[in-house]
Amino acid sequence: MAKVCVTGAAGFIGGHLAEALLREGHEVAGMDDFSSGKRETAALLAKHAKFTLIEASIADAEAVRRAVEGAIQVFHLAAIPSVPLSVAEPQRTTAVNVGGTVNVLEAARAARVRRLVLACSCAAYGDGPEQPKHENLMPRPMSPYAAQKVACELFAQTYTRAYGFPCVALRFFNVYGPRQDPKSEYAAAIPRFATRLLAGQRPIVYGDGLQTRDFVHVSDVVRATLLAAVSEKAPGEVINVGSGHSSSLIDLIATLKQVIGGSTANLEIDHQAPRAGDVRASFADISKARALLGYEPRVQLADGLAGVVAFFRGV
Repeated sequence: MAKVCVTGAAGFIGGHLAEALLREGHEVAGMDDFSSGKRETAALLAKHAKFTLIEASIADAEAVRRAVEGAIQVFHLAAIPSVPLSVAEPQRTTAVNVGGTVNVLEAARAARVRRLVLACSCAAYGDGPEQPKHENLMPRPMSPYAAQKVACELFAQTYTRAYGFPCVALRFFNVYGPRQDPKSEYAAAIPRFATRLLAGQRPIVYGDGLQTRDFVHVSDVVRATLLAAVSEKAPGEVINVGSGHSSSLIDLIATLKQVIGGSTANLEIDHQAPRAGDVRASFADISKARALLGYEPRVQLADGLAGVVAFFRGV
């Protein structure tokens, strides 16, 4: 099989994607600077003979060129994936998230890559009242991170229009699954809630807990990403990837308690002040992903949460 490149390969989603590509028999060049990626994930990937690690930032154009050289497909998942950090450091995070994406686009175009698939974010939708979120809504970013991801989508679409270079931007909703780091400053809600409940600690919720999210399992996201790399209808498009269902944080914690069992039922939520830039409600209209990619989510939330709990119990 041919060479592919995954930026952010030591990250949560990137690691699962790189594993899937290696299982398919591809030679995988994985790029990561370990600012949020994990050495443990890179070590897992390095057990495969066809995996090569390029330890560098996407802000390093020459390193990006080396990683992409000879690849038929590029999966761009590297970013500083933090709303709070983007609020605190808008210039640095924009230089990496937007400038680095242009480096990847330019290297891939120069290398005549067949397809570039770009990880973007449901943060693009912001806090508009419309539910579910569909791709024809105007972006309404509420943080520099969200604005950066919208800029990346626009660059990808521009490269398709201006250069005829086939790019697909996927708006990931709230991705969860095994190996998601609960201790990272970028940590998502599910690993934080699961590890606290397993430790007999109260889960911390910022705000009233009635905020809703579309939680989508990482295996579904990986499948959608692989479909986007081959679908003839996808280039130039921005496409939601979610479960098509929404859950409040209070309901999510209740489901986790049922999965874990024992005395967790007695652990009350610790409500803390809401965080700047946090979105109130979010769930995905996935009809475009169904139509263009043939994507259908397979993992129900309760089943996915059981897998997460099993993973953390085994760590």
